[in-house]
Amino acid sequence: MDSSFFRMNPSGKLPVFKNGSHIIFNTIEIIQYIERIAIVSSGGGVSFSGREVVEWMQKIQDWNPKFFTLSHIPEKYLFYVSKFIRRVVIARMAEAPDLAGAYHHKLREAYETEDELKNQDVLRVNKEHLIRLLDEVETQLNETAYIAGEEFSLADVTLIPVLARLVLLDLEDEYIRSRPNIAEYWLLVKQRPSYKKVIGKYFDGWGRYRTLIRTWCFVRIRSMLKRY
Repeated sequence: MDSSFFRMNPSGKLPVFKNGSHIIFNTIEIIQYIERIAIVSSGGGVSFSGREVVEWMQKIQDWNPKFFTLSHIPEKYLFYVSKFIRRVVIARMAEAPDLAGAYHHKLREAYETEDELKNQDVLRVNKEHLIRLLDEVETQLNETAYIAGEEFSLADVTLIPVLARLVLLDLEDEYIRSRPNIAEYWLLVKQRPSYKKVIGKYFDGWGRYRTLIRTWCFVRIRSMLKRY
């Protein structure tokens, strides 16, 4: 919510990737940009992701996890988070009047999100989209070890955070273990060093509780400091 971030990205949304003066907001474009850098840096011995990989990335990215995630957060905590976000936005608006338009849009977006969370049709459509996606992945994993073939690809990089989110929300039984191929795939990808470093370290076992506690303390401290 800092003004420096809003000046870089007026929508105030993640993700944002900045490399020098080059700024990218789209998840798939960020991943492909990093892929190009990696291939060039390695001397070009690896080929770029093919059409099938990109198509899978787009399918996964088309599902918006916001409403699904928020609908599985206990109401009392959701109310606290929503209230905190509104207070921060209003405070930042006062600190940076030249960004009032962007902050006002963010505030309106917060209220609209609260209204949409009360709309059961919105939640149902969002959930059905996720189920269709996972069912398609389950079918694909009947044929190949990974989503886009026998080799780990950027399509898998895009899907893994979706599965990690479901685990974090305590929905692994309903959405992962109920699909045998995805359950086996999930066990496989969790063994990768990159998973352990980027996700597992923070969200597996006790790491999950340490992360949540650390985040809660950070939010509380920031909230208290802003009062003085």
